[in-house]
Amino acid sequence: MSNIDKVLEFNREFVASKGYEKHLTDKFPDKKLAVLSCMDTRLSVLLQEALGLKNGDAKIIKNAGAVIPSPWDSAMRSLIVAVYELGVNEIMVVAHTTCGACHMCFHHFKEEMLRRGIPQSELERTDVDLDAWLEGFHDTEKSVKDTVAAIVNHPLIPSDVTVRGFIIDSVTGELSEIPA
Repeated sequence: MSNIDKVLEFNREFVASKGYEKHLTDKFPDKKLAVLSCMDTRLSVLLQEALGLKNGDAKIIKNAGAVIPSPWDSAMRSLIVAVYELGVNEIMVVAHTTCGACHMCFHHFKEEMLRRGIPQSELERTDVDLDAWLEGFHDTEKSVKDTVAAIVNHPLIPSDVTVRGFIIDSVTGELSEIPA
């Protein structure tokens, strides 16, 4: 049985036993908080527990590296929706120690893509700079500062929204604030 099939089997049991009832909330974050963090599996549960967040407290937005690579990417779009549609007035950027996006580069992906059958022509597209698009960062603290600045300086983010940056220890959950 595939992992997706196992998930579907569990889901049927979860719904039948009303496991969802303890998670009932609405779409508005109780703490008026959004958290932009990395998609790293170590943070799946650790992030919310280390921040003392329960279901419904905050909008959690995750991507590879907790970055805003473009002012018009999906993470920025989600933050803008959170501010204007859901009442968010504080944003935390939370990167983490030993992040896989640190030192990530297209060259690594390119070799793997070719090996897995992606045509060379797709890797030479002129409409996307894959070197830039799949580039990670080399300094986590600087990445957090850059991401905070990208949010604060975005033309659609109002000045009354507080944005602060942090690095969470991937093992202990300890937060360290990164001064702007």
